[in-house]
Amino acid sequence: MKTADDFSNYVAELLDGSYDCVDRVVLNGYFPYGQQGGGLRQWWRLLHGSDEGLCDESLREMAGNFSRRLHAYCGAHHIPILRCADAKQKPFELARQHRPDDSNFQGLYLVLITKAPALVWKVKKCQTGAPHLERRTPWPYVQHYHFHIQDREWGHVTIRMSGYPPFGIHVTVNGHEWVERRALSQHMRFQKADNCFVGGSLNRLHELAESLRAGSAIGRLADVADRWVYSTCLCFALRREEQESSGFRYQYSCAQIEFSRNLLFHSADQLDQVYQGMIDRTRKTLDVPKLKTIFGRRNRPHCKQGGKRLERILDRSHWDLTVFKLHFGRLTLKMYDKGERVLRIEAIAYNVEDLKCGKRLEKLLTMLEKLEQMTVNFLNVAHAAHLSFLDAGALDELPQPTQRGKTRVAGVDIQKPRMRAALEAVLSLASAPDGFTAEALAGRVRQQQGHVQADYTTRRAAYDLRKLRGKALVEKTDRSRRYQVSTSAFRAIAALIIIREKVLKPVLAGACKPKLGRPPKNIDPLDIHYINLQRELSRTFETLGVAA
Repeated sequence: MKTADDFSNYVAELLDGSYDCVDRVVLNGYFPYGQQGGGLRQWWRLLHGSDEGLCDESLREMAGNFSRRLHAYCGAHHIPILRCADAKQKPFELARQHRPDDSNFQGLYLVLITKAPALVWKVKKCQTGAPHLERRTPWPYVQHYHFHIQDREWGHVTIRMSGYPPFGIHVTVNGHEWVERRALSQHMRFQKADNCFVGGSLNRLHELAESLRAGSAIGRLADVADRWVYSTCLCFALRREEQESSGFRYQYSCAQIEFSRNLLFHSADQLDQVYQGMIDRTRKTLDVPKLKTIFGRRNRPHCKQGGKRLERILDRSHWDLTVFKLHFGRLTLKMYDKGERVLRIEAIAYNVEDLKCGKRLEKLLTMLEKLEQMTVNFLNVAHAAHLSFLDAGALDELPQPTQRGKTRVAGVDIQKPRMRAALEAVLSLASAPDGFTAEALAGRVRQQQGHVQADYTTRRAAYDLRKLRGKALVEKTDRSRRYQVSTSAFRAIAALIIIREKVLKPVLAGACKPKLGRPPKNIDPLDIHYINLQRELSRTFETLGVAA
């Protein structure tokens, strides 16, 4: 069941629909025996009957045989095999160019070769003559083979395999392609642009996508990996009988996961107005250092284009694309306009270790729950920054001291630079998936303020957090040293910063200092409000007899 968020509820009247979907999933496949020297030696005995022949030359020979067999097979079956020597070459772009036009095609259609670090064993001889295996450190760069496969259920499947024992693999699938193929099998009407649904029955598509968050999804992922790994990839290193006699079987864990929430607006104009307005209001508050805009070759249309086809897929998006990103270690929250009318919000775990719930495939549902919660929290924070407000009397109450137990704690004075810097840092850390620590707050203050707050230490951050807790502006997570900001507290802090920095400060600064000269041809709407306020405030000062 989809968890509601404040931003989606706020723009609900402007939406044709919405859906959640698992995007890219990368599985790490590993042979358990091959992760330890003793285990690899035992596997070699099962494969060859003894330790005889286990040496560096034998391992290199296995890698060479892998390459020769693969090249021979691809040459015999007219399958392109390309070497990506140029770092500018993107494997997924090459795969897109070579993807078969026949929708019924199944099997291997492209192999790409790259170099990347991999686990490689070094064999030494003991005094007794027995082999002793050690990992090469750092991991050397060796050839990796990217098998691009068309699957009947998952569409485009990529398997990246190292040429050296224990032949580690990465299996990449895409949830949108699985939903697309399932929708086609059920004769469901939909429209798809690139990797996004832009029309059709979004509620039914959402129900299909929910299947990837059920317990059966774990079996589906393991099945698609097993269906191709042994018969299409590992067979070039070990023949089928060698796989069975040596007991070579992969186990799977999760390496990377992406989860997205997609909002389909009535029109492109409404999407632009909402999204660009939100960026303008929240970029400074959430501390987004850089916005990436990819300019397309066409402007967004002003009317919807209908279609009665069962399926409509657009090759590439030509619309302007603005990407809004927040990074928290190896976790990323991203928002961008995709295609003509879709606003996509993504939660990405580039390394699932940072989700802190285990890596095994059996933990997939827990990982997806955490990614969904990250997405919901991010949208709640973005909405709070977009529409902030301050309760009546808050400006008078915040500077007053509070009592925590037997300790009297100072209030929150927005006029003090240190307190203001701490509040700005709290806003930028509010969307962190697991909250933030006093050390993270101190680091963010130094990063934002530079030499002005260079002496802002963790101890000072801890004291400022005590003051914020006294005013219920931050909350401490149970049984931890991490802090979180509630939505209502975020709105209050954002309103405080905005009132001081974007209302009082600019208006008072120019109230009695009218600018001379010709006004600019193009004036921002906000500047027009400032000018009007400054003029009226100047008249008010004259009436009161105040010299500004």
